[in-house]
Amino acid sequence: MTNAAYRTTPGSGDLRRADFDGSAERLERLAHDLRPGWLAFVGKEAYRGAFGERPELGLQEREFGAASLFVLPSTSPANAAVSWQERLRWFQELAGRATGRPLRDAVRALVVDDEGRTLLTRFDFLPGPVWAPPGGGLEAGETDEHAVRRELREELGLRDFDLGPLLWTRTHRFGEMEDWGGQTERHYLVRTAHFEPAPEVDLAAEDVAEIRWFGADELDAVITAPRRLAELLRELLERGASAPFDAGV
Repeated sequence: MTNAAYRTTPGSGDLRRADFDGSAERLERLAHDLRPGWLAFVGKEAYRGAFGERPELGLQEREFGAASLFVLPSTSPANAAVSWQERLRWFQELAGRATGRPLRDAVRALVVDDEGRTLLTRFDFLPGPVWAPPGGGLEAGETDEHAVRRELREELGLRDFDLGPLLWTRTHRFGEMEDWGGQTERHYLVRTAHFEPAPEVDLAAEDVAEIRWFGADELDAVITAPRRLAELLRELLERGASAPFDAGV
């Protein structure tokens, strides 16, 4: 760990250009000598001060030799405009990228009943539970439809349904999976009459802690994946399915 600027100030806005003199060159020497895979800047101001350009969060085009550069949100309490969950999302992305592992290919189904409720599965991750549509990784040789039907049969006991359109995609990087650096998902619509789930597998072995139905308004009170699932469900119920798009993390 090191600093882009060494002078202590009340906030990043109190730093001056002179405080970063030689910073880029010093960081480049460190990258050359220590050969890290990644250099992470905790806060946009650290990167801006060193290179004279304001970055977006995430992976940068600039590299130092073999080292990739990544900008994280500031962890300062003064950065209250960025929620804790949003900060965590960027640290998770860096962790996933830094593993060097590929992304797992996965599918999920937004199961919606005739009253506009959706059936979600709960995963107890740190720092708290996350609710996501049922689904999982594709097995060798599987099509998306085959994988969706297998996952819904295993996790919900749901067999008789028509597979609807592809709604959106989602890519989530994280470092906790043994063989993967995260996963890329395709979410399909499945409309069905209301039913009570009857799993055919041990859900605990699938890391699923609970399954339950949610109305769109109830989703505002929980953490979901995608994060804006409540908004996406409302739009789907009001306007129907649109062309597929990236739903974000």
